[in-house]
Amino acid sequence: MKKLKVLMVSAEAAPFAKVGGLADVAGALPPALAKLDCDIRLMLPLYGAIDRKKFKIKESLPGMKIVSGKKMVKTGVWESILPSSSVRTYFLDAPKYFSGKEIYGRNGSEKFLFFSLAALKALRWIGFRPDIIHCNDFHTALIPDLLKTFDNPFYRGIKTLYTIHNLNYQGKIEPEILSTGNLNKNSLKSLAKDALDGDVNFMVQGIIGADLVNTVSRNYAKEITSSIYGAGLEKVIRANKRKIIGIENGIDYELFDPQTDTLIKKKYGIKSLENKNENKLYLQKIFGLPRNPRTALIGMVSRLSWQKGFELITENLAELDCQFAILGTGEKKYERQLSALSRKYPEKFSTKLKFDLKLARRIYAGSDLFLAPSRFEPCGLTQMVAMRYGTIPIVRATGGLADTVDAKTGFRFKEFSPEALYSGLEKALAIFYQHPKKWKQMMTNGMKKDFSWKKPAKEYLKLYRKLIKQ
Repeated sequence: MKKLKVLMVSAEAAPFAKVGGLADVAGALPPALAKLDCDIRLMLPLYGAIDRKKFKIKESLPGMKIVSGKKMVKTGVWESILPSSSVRTYFLDAPKYFSGKEIYGRNGSEKFLFFSLAALKALRWIGFRPDIIHCNDFHTALIPDLLKTFDNPFYRGIKTLYTIHNLNYQGKIEPEILSTGNLNKNSLKSLAKDALDGDVNFMVQGIIGADLVNTVSRNYAKEITSSIYGAGLEKVIRANKRKIIGIENGIDYELFDPQTDTLIKKKYGIKSLENKNENKLYLQKIFGLPRNPRTALIGMVSRLSWQKGFELITENLAELDCQFAILGTGEKKYERQLSALSRKYPEKFSTKLKFDLKLARRIYAGSDLFLAPSRFEPCGLTQMVAMRYGTIPIVRATGGLADTVDAKTGFRFKEFSPEALYSGLEKALAIFYQHPKKWKQMMTNGMKKDFSWKKPAKEYLKLYRKLIKQ
């Protein structure tokens, strides 16, 4: 069977540049595919914040010039290897767009339109013609459109897969900005139709233009056909639903392993679960909560955003016999809300408003329960990491949370309301305090689950082969 050549194009990829879950996927899926004998390569912008020395990123093609609109934009190609893998990674260096420290921010759509154009142009320079270009989120959603406008035979027949990681971040520009990608609203019928309302929606173009589309969980693929979860794109989703499927994300099983994790207080496994208590006592100390191994400790690691359901965390939860250790940063109103709860109920709530990967791992290892009450969740990774550490998730049954958590491994509640969360926590705490054997079995069930990238990688490979046959 022919060895597939794939280019994954992403705005971020761990460990080079990370803001959210997209980086985790772009950093973990390519190595898993490479192990399946797929010639996959990664491409992303060379942001000013990327440590070139640390990651041994070397310039390979200086002086490439990209015609963008009426201007020539100087662009260089740098290379490295994705750490702990054999995946060749290309970085596009265009100081006009990528020299800043931030990944996102102002004029992001225009910046990523140029990145998409430059990514395609760079392929000829580096001498790599992929069978498939794997695009991710709105940032690279216009690649399928761009390919349709290229006359050069080099690009003919290249297929595209478009992955939606979060439908709510869509990317919009005024039609005039299309010139950055050497396009205009009349370049394609889909662009002309999209521009009728005064802007061009990147994600709409990706859904319409790509050969196949996938979301990062099966349930999310179904949910986004409805007005509740469709973020205004449900009609486009329904019109293209035959080419949209769901594939759950995985997590890095080498990184997230309580038996080898050097960042936690005490290593442990299924046969040494008693060591988890030492992590719990340490976590209670870090968060300034009363140290008691018999008190249920509920952890949260999250962006503090509307999506994540922080409206459900109310004063009423202080009535429950448990503690909350919360880590994250985000919207100021949620930071103020959690800080106020922590001040009013210091023996129940403790919040640390920061981004801290080390502390996050200690929360996974030290908590009894892990809370994810999301309003919507395309996939979610934290609930899978929690189960890996024997921490039982309690989640709202939406998106990938519903796909990955069942009655044998955790707790789910359906209604998006404080009352539903409270009731769900009551049920979970009743088992924690009154049925220790059942609790331990649930911990073990979660730890035995395989949420590695092995299965998703095989599904993506199957999807790639389906594309080639089209």
